[in-house]
Amino acid sequence: MTAPVIEASGLVKTFGDFVAVDDVSFEVPQGTVFGLLGPNGAGKTTTVRMMTTLATPTRGTARVAGHDVVAEPEAVRASMGLTAQSATVDDLLTGRENLRLIGDLYGLPGREVRRRADDLLERFSLTEAGNKVVKDYSGGMRRRIDLAVSLIAHPSVLFLDEPTTGLDPRSRVELWEVLRDLVRDGTTLLLTTQYLDEADQLADRICVIDHGRIIAQGTPLELKDQSGATSLVVTVSRHDEVARAAELVREAVGEVHVDADARRLTAPGAGVADLTRIAGALDGADIDVDDLGMQRPSLDDVFLSLTGHAAEESTNQEAPA
Repeated sequence: MTAPVIEASGLVKTFGDFVAVDDVSFEVPQGTVFGLLGPNGAGKTTTVRMMTTLATPTRGTARVAGHDVVAEPEAVRASMGLTAQSATVDDLLTGRENLRLIGDLYGLPGREVRRRADDLLERFSLTEAGNKVVKDYSGGMRRRIDLAVSLIAHPSVLFLDEPTTGLDPRSRVELWEVLRDLVRDGTTLLLTTQYLDEADQLADRICVIDHGRIIAQGTPLELKDQSGATSLVVTVSRHDEVARAAELVREAVGEVHVDADARRLTAPGAGVADLTRIAGALDGADIDVDDLGMQRPSLDDVFLSLTGHAAEESTNQEAPA
């Protein structure tokens, strides 16, 4: 069995009496995306700081690309890239100059640095902006140059701390596509996010963290299954037919929740058979519907059921390392 590229075992980080990370363990196979999902202050950034040698664990162990983060910090840093929440590039340098600067700091040969810089600018759609100073970049461009800089040494592992915070929807989707391309090329990603749709879109496995502790872990589908069964949802076209439609749905599946204002009926549904039966009953009664379908629990439902609050809510202040 292949060893995981990223692994944490019993990680703990305390600041005085404050426990920022409490017994966190996970493994990330090569070429996959692992999402740390939780609200602000949950312990995500502190976990990443320990995994990337920026903070020393109080207890527990962590390894990146086979190297212990405490015993072999230089080897860990040589094998990974990091895109932090705040920009790490120099605003007064151009995008190309930032890339070449970091390449030089890694000790890469000058010719390779220039080639890698040109390749990364093209890959991140920044070729035209490469000779402009970063302070004139848009928010989406700044995140892309941040990501490009973290890839200059071609790391096998990439840590992304809230990579799309502050981006508009279009820039977020564009960055998601870039990250998918990296994974297709074999890069292993660990990303932190408080955006449930982002975790659902990108992550092969998700670790839900709250108040410094892991409260659930699995694939997006496994986590959704934990939150409850699939529901059958009907939106009736006319308000005056909601009550009659509700009675037909109740006869078909036994129970129904009615949102009269939205003209929406929600019932537990075992699958297509229930959907077909209800569709037939409504059609036979000449009740028009705007929508009829099956609905899985969302990751929003999962997080709410696990924690009692939304992912965007801040739970505690994450202490600085």
